[in-house]
Amino acid sequence: MLKTYRQKAIFVALSTVLIAGVQNVHAKDHDHSHDHDHSHDHDHAHDHDHDHDHDHDHDHDHDHSHDSDIYAGYFDDGQVKDRALSDWEGDWQSVYPYLEDGTLDEVFAHKASEGDKTAEEYKAYYDKGYQTDVDRIVIEGQNVTFHEGGAQRTGAYQYDGYEILTYAAGNRGVRFIFELEEPSDDLPQYIQFSDHSIYPTDASHFHLYWGDDREALLEEVTNWPTYYPSALDGDEIVDEMLAH
Repeated sequence: MLKTYRQKAIFVALSTVLIAGVQNVHAKDHDHSHDHDHSHDHDHAHDHDHDHDHDHDHDHDHDHSHDSDIYAGYFDDGQVKDRALSDWEGDWQSVYPYLEDGTLDEVFAHKASEGDKTAEEYKAYYDKGYQTDVDRIVIEGQNVTFHEGGAQRTGAYQYDGYEILTYAAGNRGVRFIFELEEPSDDLPQYIQFSDHSIYPTDASHFHLYWGDDREALLEEVTNWPTYYPSALDGDEIVDEMLAH
């Protein structure tokens, strides 16, 4: 059954309340725990201690090149620049079906060979992170089209600034935020992109957060639907993930 995005937003808000109760638990492995310091008009100080490495494991000491440091979450506030929706323009597919059918098992095995979890534990972790009913997203101009269960919904979004998030591990990330121009019960009021970049550049993949509560989305730490170009097949996505 097709769920409304407002229902999903309520779920996110309720999840946030539960997450807040455990925010003081220290995370031992995290690329994306969040302490917000907004470089625009708002001042945030939210600590999020949780285990959240998305689909790339990076060692800051392994590669000290400028781009690698930024990708790993080490940068100065002054390096962060506004971005246009065109950075994510294109036709994108969810990677969740590839997790479900076993295509990504090679990725989890690779992570297990270098990390502190078993392949099964990594798969369970990413199952929660990648999970989504929105299997495709098409971005063209200011229009964002969500494809879900054979249905599609399109809305125009305008830029609403960015948030710099500081993680428990000491590295940081940036959420680039867009707001729906005309409110609708069928579309999320806000979408937030995270793609390991901090200034204008074409995205190769991204994590997307959506809902009606801007602040609650910044607190979301367990579910981060992830999208790669629709032109890639499962094996090519595996290659992309292993390359990082």
